[in-house]
Amino acid sequence: MTEQATGAHHPQPRPRSGGQQSTTVEHVTGAQSLIRSLEEVGADTVFGIPGGAILPAYDPMMDSTRVRHVLVRHEQGAGHAAEGYALATGKVGVCMATSGPGATNLVTPIADAHMDSVPMVAITGQVASSSIGTDAFQEADIVGISMPITKHNFLVTKAEDIPRVIAQAFHIASTGRPGPVLVDIAKDALQAKTTFSWPPTMDLPGYRPVTKPHAKQIREAAKLITAAKRPVLYVGGGVLKARATAELKVLAELTGAPVTTTLMALGAFPDSHPLHVGMPGMHGSVTAVTALQKADLIVALGARFDDRVTGRLDSFAPHAKIVHADIDPAEIGKNRAADVPIVGDAREVIADLIQAVQKEHSEGGQGDYAAWWKDLNRWRETYPLGYDQPADGSLSPQQVIERIGRLAPEGTIFAAGVGQHQMWAAHFIAYDKPATWLNSGGAGTMGYAVPAAMGAKAGAPERTVWAIDGDGCFQMTNQELTTCALNNIPIKVAIINNGALGMVRQWQTLFYNQRYSNTVLHSGPDDINPAARGTRVPDFVKLAEAMGCHAIRCEDPADLDKVIEEANAINDRPVVVDFIVHEDAMVWPMVAAGTSNDEIMAARDVRPDFGDNADD
Repeated sequence: MTEQATGAHHPQPRPRSGGQQSTTVEHVTGAQSLIRSLEEVGADTVFGIPGGAILPAYDPMMDSTRVRHVLVRHEQGAGHAAEGYALATGKVGVCMATSGPGATNLVTPIADAHMDSVPMVAITGQVASSSIGTDAFQEADIVGISMPITKHNFLVTKAEDIPRVIAQAFHIASTGRPGPVLVDIAKDALQAKTTFSWPPTMDLPGYRPVTKPHAKQIREAAKLITAAKRPVLYVGGGVLKARATAELKVLAELTGAPVTTTLMALGAFPDSHPLHVGMPGMHGSVTAVTALQKADLIVALGARFDDRVTGRLDSFAPHAKIVHADIDPAEIGKNRAADVPIVGDAREVIADLIQAVQKEHSEGGQGDYAAWWKDLNRWRETYPLGYDQPADGSLSPQQVIERIGRLAPEGTIFAAGVGQHQMWAAHFIAYDKPATWLNSGGAGTMGYAVPAAMGAKAGAPERTVWAIDGDGCFQMTNQELTTCALNNIPIKVAIINNGALGMVRQWQTLFYNQRYSNTVLHSGPDDINPAARGTRVPDFVKLAEAMGCHAIRCEDPADLDKVIEEANAINDRPVVVDFIVHEDAMVWPMVAAGTSNDEIMAARDVRPDFGDNADD
């Protein structure tokens, strides 16, 4: 008999153990062995496009009843869809492409998955092994190209290696710090005759992720937490990857410390919880940014002290001791030295911290944060998130996104592109549950939203999925709406259409004397085509309809709720809503790049006055 790997979230192959498991040996081609291996590791959806070198694998895929293939319109779409699928389901996302340009088109989503620790396996065809290194037609050294942006990668030139490599790829992608793994398979290996047996013998002697934290470090961290006057729990995306959200809530309520969740961690701790002080970073809330700056202890859980959070590093949190817990030891001390470094899985770290803090409490070591909360609450009340309605009566982009969030069905997944709309979606939609917010954080990849939403909907068809996109991002990957229409993947897309590359335009407004060089999208340079004046090119409604979607345009605030409700009611095809919004809206708060977080601006020309220098 064959044994299928189990595990709802991280399907992993089981290594063969001492002859206790019987296996059935099948005589197959390498390509058939690849598809059988995908079935056995639990891959049920593959996003991809066939081409010459990978074509042998597509023939046996037709016969599989366990692996669904979604034919995308661009390989970048396949990669982002695999990311969205992985984040929505907790399983490994899978994408597939041919050699040369097919493989290089996957580079951006592979880099994106690497920066954001997304478990993904990218399978590429390669020219025949005898042609490798000869600059053969459609040859690219994708293993060499992708080495800096993968967790690991493989070049397979022998058919008999395919099951072992696929098993190892899924294991590496989904364990430790998750990430993308590339498997490049030579065409002759796919065509050759071989045998298939499962499970294969795993051979990863150097791969031993540390998951259990050191008890001494945990005790030291607990002592610092109870002794601190101004602690902050700084929560990163690693808490979501470790499925540690329930443990985090227990730890936060046990300590009473404020919680700040990064852009990658939204939903790890409920936005609505009174201990939550918001998102930190360049466009974080005043309270969250200032809490980190004024803290005397930062407990970083699955976070990496990214430059967008710290601002100018040498001025970040000058009075804080640092407890840094991460499953990746390379992250600890990389940007900020840790007083207590803890290597381990976030779920195990937090569970052990809970016990250690309880022990401190039982011995009289209770933290007193009353004065700290007095400051935090004053900042929350004085500098709440907000926005102004446009004076000309046009749509406010913040209001559009806020209403989409309020009217969305329970459990809706939101995927955002990159730019102003991403920050507004982070601020004005409430994320109270994990796996409801998908975005490109580390790489900041424009064009992420539509294919990521597609992947999320394919993996979680019972959930409503909204892509919050900008008109710039949308024009990079909107062709995947055709994929959605033809494959019964009815996502909903909100285009926050301000006719410009909004975040770049904001920087031009603030730092380049309002010289808007090449950021206007709907007209040419100096509007050189008089016939196009007064029109928007392209017309997103016509474009969406041409791709099989239901399309709506909304320009009047009075129509906003009605339009959103119409979109929510349609579930038999994709829906695209073109929201024409005011072009001058900006994202606030803001810390200018390269400056200290102490210089945060609550709004344009509004510098917060904390009046508490004596506390420093």
